[in-house]
Amino acid sequence: MNPDIIQQVRNNTPLIHHLTNQVVMNFSANGLLAFGGSPVMAKETREAADMAKIADAIVLNIGTILEGEIEAMIAAGKAANEKGIPVVLDPVGMAATPFRKMVVEKILNEVRPTIIKGNAGEIASFVDADIQTRGVDSVGKGNLDEIAEKAGKKLNSAIVITGKTDVIYAENKLIYNQTGHPLLASITGSGCLLGSVVAACLTTSYSVPEQLSSALSFYGLAAERAAEQPHVHGPGTFLPSFIDALSFTPKQLNGGKRDEI
Repeated sequence: MNPDIIQQVRNNTPLIHHLTNQVVMNFSANGLLAFGGSPVMAKETREAADMAKIADAIVLNIGTILEGEIEAMIAAGKAANEKGIPVVLDPVGMAATPFRKMVVEKILNEVRPTIIKGNAGEIASFVDADIQTRGVDSVGKGNLDEIAEKAGKKLNSAIVITGKTDVIYAENKLIYNQTGHPLLASITGSGCLLGSVVAACLTTSYSVPEQLSSALSFYGLAAERAAEQPHVHGPGTFLPSFIDALSFTPKQLNGGKRDEI
């Protein structure tokens, strides 16, 4: 992890425009605020592009997508592309229904994502790999290195596959992150909030591989720190402790040890 990436986010307080799902809006906003960014949620088609024009990055998350929201996502994404700011696409549950797959394909026809982030099943669906899914969750296994690389080359985007070991493919490199805690899988929206944190880190001056690696490492360490608190006994007590941990410095998350760059 590069601590300067986290510090740059906190120095600059980037405005992250979310077109995200109804379930996670509050959690994503509070988590991003704790991390150091500034969230805005605007899904009305008539203002989506204007909001993107004043933002530092945007997040497109199809978790509870409605047909009327598709054009807003496209408008915001195109405005972000024109401005040259990062676009994070989270194709939640893409493999679950034909409608979701259609939505993602429609977005990709007009918007160039900087990062596409999803679980193994979601990313595998881009390259027709056989990964079993259940609803919005991935329950199967496959060659994630191969899937990430194929998807990245096909879509001309950096790829993040989340899981027990996160796989990053960016700038022809494969990078792995093993920080994290199983309790992340027991709260709603942990993957969605990760997209917000990734978007904030993409606004810094470092390379995309370093930005992604730092975002995922910090996020996982925050989860580990939250889970080890004596008052945490399960998902309900973990969640507020996790929000707290997202506000810590990398040095604090490393147990006071010297940060490694």
